[in-house]
Amino acid sequence: MSDALFWHRLQFAFTIVYHYLFPQLTMGLALLIVIMKALGLWGRDERWNDAARFWIRIFGINFAVGVVTGIPMEFQFGTNWANFSRLAGPVIGHTLGMEGLFAFFLESSFLASLVWGEKRLGRTGHFLAAIALFLGSWLSGYFIIATNAFMQHPVGHRALPDGSLRLADFRAFVLNPWALAQYAHNMAASVVTASFVVAAAGAHYALSGRHLDHARRFLALGTRAGVIASLLVAFPTGDHQAKLIARFQPVALAAMEGRFESGPAAPITMIGQPNVKERRLDNPVPVPGMLSFLAYGTFQSNVRGLLEFPERDWPDNIELLYYAFHVMAGLGTLLFGVMAVAVALDLRRRLERSRAALWVLMLSFPFPYIATTAGWMTAELGRQPWLVYGLLRTALGASPTVHSGTVLFTLIGFCGLYFVLGVLFLFLIGHEIQRGPEAGAAEIPHG
Repeated sequence: MSDALFWHRLQFAFTIVYHYLFPQLTMGLALLIVIMKALGLWGRDERWNDAARFWIRIFGINFAVGVVTGIPMEFQFGTNWANFSRLAGPVIGHTLGMEGLFAFFLESSFLASLVWGEKRLGRTGHFLAAIALFLGSWLSGYFIIATNAFMQHPVGHRALPDGSLRLADFRAFVLNPWALAQYAHNMAASVVTASFVVAAAGAHYALSGRHLDHARRFLALGTRAGVIASLLVAFPTGDHQAKLIARFQPVALAAMEGRFESGPAAPITMIGQPNVKERRLDNPVPVPGMLSFLAYGTFQSNVRGLLEFPERDWPDNIELLYYAFHVMAGLGTLLFGVMAVAVALDLRRRLERSRAALWVLMLSFPFPYIATTAGWMTAELGRQPWLVYGLLRTALGASPTVHSGTVLFTLIGFCGLYFVLGVLFLFLIGHEIQRGPEAGAAEIPHG
């Protein structure tokens, strides 16, 4: 436990997992706010405008806490990962800089217009501001994912004799095929998160008998957006991501499935326990041929096992990677099922009368957060032992002069600070939920 690298990794993992609880909602919610504003504008339905105002307030709270929790990660590139920043910073600094300069300021500027500028902007101007907020939010997400995609599948660079990297082809770097696939998968997942949160709020109001008109709207929009986004997470975005992993990170694919031996007709394991010491998967419940099909498009394709690769190139926590992947995949399937049943009930006008279904929707909203966290763990653990895949090992990227005691001290500080932020966040969100979507509506002219 005195190894500084362990604490560097744990601190960054803690801060980024905590931080991403907030952007995943704002990115998905940005799209749903545009839909609400469009329905309010074109249908001249003020109830949808009330709904949009309510979710803009929720968006604002999430955005503020997301900014506060995101800033420390930028500093950690210098404090905890100085060698990585020195070697790869001349490449990834471009997208990180563009995220702050273009996307973040666009998003934050138009958020202020949405929260306080509706009277001055009018209906059409407020709708356009919502579109700008959406563009800024999703552009910000792309720049961050393009940065991560370079670490997963480095393209568009050249290596100098001292081992540092320089940008050689900006277009190849920004339009990295890994980034495009990862971005589509990630943004679909963010819409799933937002859809479950919106549907959960609708279920809460329906169960409590409050704001029933808005409850129906939240349930209708949340469930329909959720079932579409849940399907997109699996296919085509998840399917394409799996094929990229099979092509460029085959050792990660083998670890994700606890596969030690190579061979054709490789199964997907529904349940099992990876036994790394004995080089086997215990108590497997397989679906024959499915891994070969998902990875390479045919049921008889050969899928390489871990024993085909040098052990020093194996992901360094195969067990955690295996379980993270299966939690992500299992929850993704479950979330689609929940939304599909909810939509079927709503089409028959039975959703609002089914208290069991409403309770399921209200209590399900944490699961998209768990699934996306498991998904990012899968991506990051699968890349190990590399910081930049095939170019820079994680052990060589940390700050050599920062010892474990210092890192642990700051980690404890982050835990305390983020606990306070979490309590404040829950209080503010609870206050807005209690106020409801009709709060402040009378202050806005409806003409």
